[in-house]
Amino acid sequence: KNFNMLTSKLGAARLLTPKNSVKLAPKAQRNVAAMGLMDSLFGGGSSEPKTKLAPKEAQIPGCKLATFACGCFWGPELLYQRVPGVEATSVGYTAGSKPGPSYQEVCSGNTGHTEAVQVTYNPTQVTYDQLLDTFFGFTDPTTKNRQGNDTGPQYRSGIYFHDEEQKAAALKRVAEVNEKLARGEQVRPNKPYAGKVVVSEIAPAGDYWIAEDYHQQYLSKGGRFGAGQSAAKGCTDPIRCYG
Repeated sequence: KNFNMLTSKLGAARLLTPKNSVKLAPKAQRNVAAMGLMDSLFGGGSSEPKTKLAPKEAQIPGCKLATFACGCFWGPELLYQRVPGVEATSVGYTAGSKPGPSYQEVCSGNTGHTEAVQVTYNPTQVTYDQLLDTFFGFTDPTTKNRQGNDTGPQYRSGIYFHDEEQKAAALKRVAEVNEKLARGEQVRPNKPYAGKVVVSEIAPAGDYWIAEDYHQQYLSKGGRFGAGQSAAKGCTDPIRCYG
């Protein structure tokens, strides 16, 4: 199977087969060979951290951080880019054990990390509850280590709170969603959850390693097919999760 990838450093790179014996989820199967090539060219074989640790505080005055894991991080990042009041986004790896993991290492399922989106938001323009609306509207929080066809611990969902206010809001929302599910109510419009109880991680925000540059704003920059998707505020265009 051919793998195509465009990067600013390599241009177009084509590999004939993925050289990885681990059974990977669909997205990883399509991309891990190309990512492995980049790892090998830019230090992937060393024991040094391959990704950069993000600051613990928002870098924009007056803003706060929020961190969510919603499965493959490309689609959720675009979704949060569109939310009015969100000033910046990044994708990265969190809730794992290995410092500075690469994409290939995370895809192996051995580092304990999950793919995540970190949002810098202005609380005077968008509330944390509204960011939770986006999470529960996009993510299926009832599937363990899976979102859609992507399976593995790196695709588990989670809400990683940065303060006690966020913790309280997240726990309250989970309780409300579980009550609705217990009554047989549909929580997510147009697409019911697969399970009957929320299994998403609710945990303090820990180290968040910023993913490689080629993952950042991936869909708005063109995705796999070079067809950029709108990140305009308030945009409701359907998201093509893999580009």
